Amino acid sequence: MEFFDTHTHYNDEKFKQEAEKMLNELKQNGIGGIVIPGFNIESSERAIELANKNASVYCSVGIHPSDIENSTEKIDEQICKIRDLIKNEKVVAIGEIGLDYHWTQDNKELQKYAFKKQIELANEQKLPIIIHTRDCVQDMIDILSKEISPMEPSILHCCPFNRELVKEGLKLNFYISFAGPVTYKNAKNAEEIVKMVPEEKILIETDSPYLPPEPFRGQRNDSTKVKYIAQKVAEIKNIPLEEFAKLTFENAKKVFKI
Repeated sequence: MEFFDTHTHYNDEKFKQEAEKMLNELKQNGIGGIVIPGFNIESSERAIELANKNASVYCSVGIHPSDIENSTEKIDEQICKIRDLIKNEKVVAIGEIGLDYHWTQDNKELQKYAFKKQIELANEQKLPIIIHTRDCVQDMIDILSKEISPMEPSILHCCPFNRELVKEGLKLNFYISFAGPVTYKNAKNAEEIVKMVPEEKILIETDSPYLPPEPFRGQRNDSTKVKYIAQKVAEIKNIPLEEFAKLTFENAKKVFKI
């Protein structure tokens, strides 16, 4: 039984020199595939570097809303660099990209600009997008449903437990990816949201080194813990774990065209 961790940041400083060793041990730990998303230029380059060294590792490139520059001109320069990075054959998506009003709201228009420009790039390159969304549900829905939508089936990463956002995502043929919070006892609406998502649209991820599932809260997360997320979602969906592992593995291969 192997799992596919669709979102894990071995390009994060918290892994430092351990990343390559941990990636080399994926198979023996029951992880058959992972995607390492970029969140700025440097991390996107690192994701490519790591993916090029391991057959079961893939990556995405993009500018996270917390890493955008402070003018449209500078954002365009960032996206130009992302365009060059897409040429690598291990790049399977644009992301993670999106909106995040939790930490700052004074650059909302620049966040929207960067998000829409990267969706345009993904559409041009026929790639899915990996969407980050935090405290911005209505703006996210408005952009995706009224302004610009990804042409390829895409991913709501670390799915917020918001009914309207998930409904809209499913309308747009999105895959819904569940992370550690689905295991938390205080996760409001989690079970309802899981039940909303058809089996053929479910993905699992760790978002490591962040958001470790129960019973590892407070520790550094990694891909070996994706099975705890799988166990929880499979339990809610009433699917045997081995069947669920295979199902989500195939879903990952479909959305990333692997």
